[in-house]
Amino acid sequence: MFTELLNLIWDSGFFYIDWRMLVMWAVVAVLFYLAVKREFEPLLLIPIAFGALLANLPTQGVTNKPAGDIFSEVSGTVSAVFVTKGMDIELPRVIKDQPDSLWRLAEDGDSDEVIAQKIKDFFVKIDAVASKELRVEGSNATHSIAEEIANAQAAGTGIPFLAGIVTPSKALRAGEEWKNIQVTVSYMGKEIVVSPKDSLVWADATGTIVEVPFKVGDSIIRGESIATAFSAHSGGLYYYLQKGVLLEIFPPLIFLGVGALTDFGPLIANPRTLLLGAAAQFGVLFTFFGALFLGFSSPQAASIGIIGGADGPTSIFLANKLAPTLMAPIAVAAYSYMALVPVIQPPIMRALTTMKERRIRMKSLRKVSRLEKLIFAMFVTIFCIMITPDVSALIGMLMLGNFIRESGVCERLNKAAQNEIINVVTIFLGTSVGITMTGDKFLRIETLSILLLGVIAFMVSTGAGVIMAKFMNLFTKDKINPLIGSAGVSAVPMAARVSHVEGQKADSSNFLLMHAMGPNVAGVIGTAIVAGFFIATIAPHS
Repeated sequence: MFTELLNLIWDSGFFYIDWRMLVMWAVVAVLFYLAVKREFEPLLLIPIAFGALLANLPTQGVTNKPAGDIFSEVSGTVSAVFVTKGMDIELPRVIKDQPDSLWRLAEDGDSDEVIAQKIKDFFVKIDAVASKELRVEGSNATHSIAEEIANAQAAGTGIPFLAGIVTPSKALRAGEEWKNIQVTVSYMGKEIVVSPKDSLVWADATGTIVEVPFKVGDSIIRGESIATAFSAHSGGLYYYLQKGVLLEIFPPLIFLGVGALTDFGPLIANPRTLLLGAAAQFGVLFTFFGALFLGFSSPQAASIGIIGGADGPTSIFLANKLAPTLMAPIAVAAYSYMALVPVIQPPIMRALTTMKERRIRMKSLRKVSRLEKLIFAMFVTIFCIMITPDVSALIGMLMLGNFIRESGVCERLNKAAQNEIINVVTIFLGTSVGITMTGDKFLRIETLSILLLGVIAFMVSTGAGVIMAKFMNLFTKDKINPLIGSAGVSAVPMAARVSHVEGQKADSSNFLLMHAMGPNVAGVIGTAIVAGFFIATIAPHS
């Protein structure tokens, strides 16, 4: 009875709790507060927050992967294999993020001796975990109480099993000679020589090894499996739901619903407001160069910069292609700042405009015919896809939704796109993003940098739109109220609503909502085009 009680305790999730989980629970609480109490974009923040809560609990059947091929991420030579046919591998419920290459253990300024010591310490740590009987024996093994405690603590470290090591064939760049230093380490009873350039191949699922096609010294190509595992258990729920993000299914479906909800009439009636949507993209480019200055790579900088467009689906779409490891903080930043539009934008709008400018009354928009709207949807589809083919899925689904709306003959499809489809996909997309917010990935300096750069991007986009409207007024007889320039970001229709509210504060009888919708919907198209430009010029093609 006492042994069974101990087993129950060791099998519980308490050994997995660490300070990162506790901090993330606090972050989740803040997101719930903003969504429920302050009603800041609750349809998005609640799914994201709940997904983040699940990500920081020792769950089973939620995020775990099914057993299968254990892939090499690089091409090169197999320098070590630690799995054998018939070996049972049992991974912890919570897997902490581990380096994919040994050079990631080094920091700027480290000497060769310091780097070598860090590598040795790293292998001592993972070997201590891998050597526990919990890793290689079945659950029927008889353990002493001390062994049970040691096994539970080992699992609580969240370190997966190292299946092998591959030495990349790619030549080092100038200044990277330090990656060639050799270090002798021990792992699973084997003494091996490694270098910082070596790539680590981690087992990512519990199962039995059924095939080990490579041995030490063999050449391996990126994407080939160094070993194959089998298990009768399938993957967790969100292993499959996340495919909607990874396979780029959810963002285009969100755009389908956005298109069905959007009236492009104000933009067609006043096409010059297209320039305001274009001006708002300045914040994207400004932050892109700012992120490069702070040391982010070009793909990462592009993914961070797109936050300035205040377009959550496009941010996720781009981050998934260019910087998947940063998708969680980028998505949270994009959606959080969308939710905070009524807080962030008004001070900038008031600071850049005079009371006289805020009281400018714009002429009523002409009525746009159904034929014009249908032709517009077709033209935008053809033109945008021709210049940025990489975002064809986003543009195509956006304009499909709008064409269905404006056709007037597909009411059932229109209602489905506006309600059931976009609502269900929002739940799955939000929770799939939140489920990536594990403490070890989220609580980093780079995450804080992304949040800071994101708000800068959003502020610059807001200011650029207002300034563009003021600039256009220098050359036009029919003046534009500069307040609608802030609606050039893609937060539809929140940004347009904020422009209208600020205008009414200056003149209660001034109605700017429909005027602001012009740059607002232009911003949606503009952000997608900028994302396509980034993908075409920066995304790796291999």
